[in-house]
Amino acid sequence: MLKSSTLLTLALLVTTPALAGPRYVHVGRLLDPETEKVLVNQLIKVVDGRVAAIAPWTRAPGDGPVVDWSGYEVLPGLIDAHVHLADTDQSSNVAEPLLHSNADIAYLGARNARNTLRAGFTSVHNVGNFRAFADVALRNAINRGDVPGPRINAVGAYITIPGGGGEVTGLSPDVTLPADMRVGVVTSPEEVTRKVDYLFQNGVDSIKLIATGAVLALGTEVGQQELTEAEMTAAVKGAAAHGGWVTAHAHGAEGIKSAIRAGVKAIEHASLIDDEGISLAKARGVWLDMDVYNGDFIEDVGTRDGWPTDYLRKNRETTDLQREGFRKAVKAGVKMTFGTDAGVYPHGDNARQFKYMVRFGMTPMQAIQAATVNAAALLGWSKDVGALSPGHYADMVAVDGDPLKDITVLEHVKAVIKGGEVVN
Repeated sequence: MLKSSTLLTLALLVTTPALAGPRYVHVGRLLDPETEKVLVNQLIKVVDGRVAAIAPWTRAPGDGPVVDWSGYEVLPGLIDAHVHLADTDQSSNVAEPLLHSNADIAYLGARNARNTLRAGFTSVHNVGNFRAFADVALRNAINRGDVPGPRINAVGAYITIPGGGGEVTGLSPDVTLPADMRVGVVTSPEEVTRKVDYLFQNGVDSIKLIATGAVLALGTEVGQQELTEAEMTAAVKGAAAHGGWVTAHAHGAEGIKSAIRAGVKAIEHASLIDDEGISLAKARGVWLDMDVYNGDFIEDVGTRDGWPTDYLRKNRETTDLQREGFRKAVKAGVKMTFGTDAGVYPHGDNARQFKYMVRFGMTPMQAIQAATVNAAALLGWSKDVGALSPGHYADMVAVDGDPLKDITVLEHVKAVIKGGEVVN
């Protein structure tokens, strides 16, 4: 329980965001994923939303308010490199995306962003939504201060083949999808280039390719490659021309290797990755972003709620193999990030994946690094997020316990600060 004096300080920080001068956080234990050290009884000085200095605690400074987190272990704000904030939650109804207007998606996205932030995830890579640019609008609203939420790297829409893993599928053939649900549909490398240009012209930060079929898309198979290597290469070149980069949804082994050869920066899922794919990812410095918690959720909730049998079949065909591939990749020293596919399961439950990453081969420190310094490096944001050394945004989370001894304490974040402002 926070002390009454701390509650007063928190109220002051929340209600007076324009407060001049420095602010401070008194930290009981500071877990530093950059150095892999834990510092005891520290004082973090915050100026203009960024960490200005960290020093041992001696006494309360007199030039600014102090948040008392002396009873907590504190980490940098967490980063989820695979979420779907600006969309509906997964359900048994394949037509669910058609039941919500753009206005409804905006409100759902705001709710999802708030829940994600309150769970300690202060930055995310939003890797797709069916309504084009819904994530760009949400990012902009958060940046303006209109709604609370994490820092967002947005992709705008999926680059996918017609009827592929990035489309709304399973509908009657005479149903016509709205144009904003088909912005990223392509049939040639030239069309990929045009669509990538269009996405960047409308404010995206990066590009998401659907290289193979998807578990949660009827009529597609996870092992089947959908985009050609030439199309993916065109996306990589097009993104680079705008100073951007590309990640690829890829389950199947051949699709994974084709995407890596095309020059993508990261592979999402990597469920059926083989030894050659692991070696290729390591040699090319490609990040693997593997959602190893998701399989259990889909099995349990999908079975309970009557999700399509095709979804459940494909999930069962990939879950154990993905976890074995994860174990091999960790052992091989492949670069790994923390990505959950939140939106398949409720936003705010992101931290449930940590224990799975530890169970399948990572140390607790490696899992924390995947969600801090590693994910920041993937996003190209290492100077701003993923750490609490001076110069970084003052994004931090407080937990009651030592996550190096029990990683599940990250599922129960006690308090969050983003950019020096208390969230909860």
